[in-house]
Amino acid sequence: MVVKTVGWSSTSFRQLPLRLSSPTLLTPEMGKDLEKVVQKLSAPHTPDALVALELARYNIDIAALSETRLHGEDSLSEVGAGYTFFWKGVPEGTCRNHGVGFAVKSKLLQHIPESPIGINERLMTWRIPLAKERFATLISAYAPTLDAKHNIKEDFYRALDAIIQKTPATDRLILMGDLNARVGTEHLVWPKVIGQHGVGKMNHNGLRLLSLCAEHQLVITNTIFQMKNRLKTTWQHPRSKHWHLLDYVIVRQKDRKDVLTTRVMRGVLD
Repeated sequence: MVVKTVGWSSTSFRQLPLRLSSPTLLTPEMGKDLEKVVQKLSAPHTPDALVALELARYNIDIAALSETRLHGEDSLSEVGAGYTFFWKGVPEGTCRNHGVGFAVKSKLLQHIPESPIGINERLMTWRIPLAKERFATLISAYAPTLDAKHNIKEDFYRALDAIIQKTPATDRLILMGDLNARVGTEHLVWPKVIGQHGVGKMNHNGLRLLSLCAEHQLVITNTIFQMKNRLKTTWQHPRSKHWHLLDYVIVRQKDRKDVLTTRVMRGVLD
């Protein structure tokens, strides 16, 4: 499953518009994590390379990936589908969990002088050129779950807040990832932060995310386009079987007009 956003025309990339993706891509049907892609990189048409193939299927330029479950910080190229992966994970010798990263069409790398910066196993940033003297700062995020310890959640949002504050005000800011938060539908309570087309009820993680967005004048683009819920929700609760919106593409409110659409491409789940 891919959450796909279209926007940010860029002559630097020679492809209009730029297609970005949030990371609900690593479903059980596609393999548990990127580790298999690393292990069998030379077989681009096996299930081990489905991540890259799914990105190619939807013509994604840059994808933010969550829960990669890879150790350390590194990169690799998947030649068959034409993508390069960057990731930041937990240290070697520790349990494989969490992990974030980016996947990008390899042909675009010649236009991107900087490499992604791994902050920790939950946050990675990447500053890319859009046009002459114009840049976008991408943030790949994997937030703690609702039942995570309070200090873990606070550490995550403190680090994310610091990244946003340090991002140049002139940069387009694009936060993508599994935020493990339900932001609800109260657009009158959170004007300009969410639109009229949210899903479900807000939870505590959602309140934390909404507060961050309000503080930094960000808008959650998943909520501003009218479409069926199946084109917005990304995760099914194992017991209730209800579908929820947990994966987001978030931008500055002043850049809202640059986002042409944000929707789920359900892929192998259809």
